[in-house]
Amino acid sequence: MRDLLHVFIFEHIAVRGAMVHLDETWRHIRSLRSYPPVVERLLGESIVAAALLASTLKSESSNLLLQMQGEGPLRLLVAECTSDLGLRCTARCDEEIGAAPLNELMRNGRCAITVGTIDEARRYQGVVPLDRPTLAGALEDYMARSEQLETRIVLFADGDAASGLLLQRVPERIDTDGDDWNRAVHMGSTVSADELRLLAPAMLLRRLFPEDDVRLFDGRPLRYRCSCSRERVCGMLTSLGRTEVEQVIAEQGRVEVTCEFCGRSYRFDAADCDRLFG
Repeated sequence: MRDLLHVFIFEHIAVRGAMVHLDETWRHIRSLRSYPPVVERLLGESIVAAALLASTLKSESSNLLLQMQGEGPLRLLVAECTSDLGLRCTARCDEEIGAAPLNELMRNGRCAITVGTIDEARRYQGVVPLDRPTLAGALEDYMARSEQLETRIVLFADGDAASGLLLQRVPERIDTDGDDWNRAVHMGSTVSADELRLLAPAMLLRRLFPEDDVRLFDGRPLRYRCSCSRERVCGMLTSLGRTEVEQVIAEQGRVEVTCEFCGRSYRFDAADCDRLFG
């Protein structure tokens, strides 16, 4: 149950679900950059949430980008899950930031989810106000407002692991009693961080939903992956134009671009500029 995404469906009621557990991937992300405790916890929850939401996409070739912005001490929270289940996340915040509800940390905030890739001509994005005090609640609100999908999300993150559970009502199957959904949500909401961390997926589902016939699919591996590259930075500098790049080099001796996700730096001097613009 290390660094895996498991998808499951209920055979006789209109509910589907997914569960995620991260060990090494989460510890690696924590090692890349230091954040205040409240922000670190939200980042752990955000990459779990990105993987859970990506499991609900109809196309397995699409990336999912979760982005929250606000005007409070936490200004930006971003998590991405690629089509091959690569994960990365980042945040921008004040150095001194204390524990508070999410909607207070991100005053006048908004929650946006983008599905697709940078290179795709058609990408979908939904945006809703950020009104809920927790990340899980904010995403449930997003799914209800933007996607019209009833969803329940449970998220946990600490220094060692990050995990979560998603339940979603299947819109194509409307021939079941609404009480089935309410019962599944009630039972799923009782899950604990230790249960998600320690129990095998099949055992956990039997414990949570003993009255239901649940089909569990094989786990898919999750891992850390940053998509930054020198080629991508070259493209960004080219879009700025030679004049602006040369001006920075004249003032500072070089252009240096640092990836906000992994912290890797890319440096360009005058000779690099000549080669870049030919």
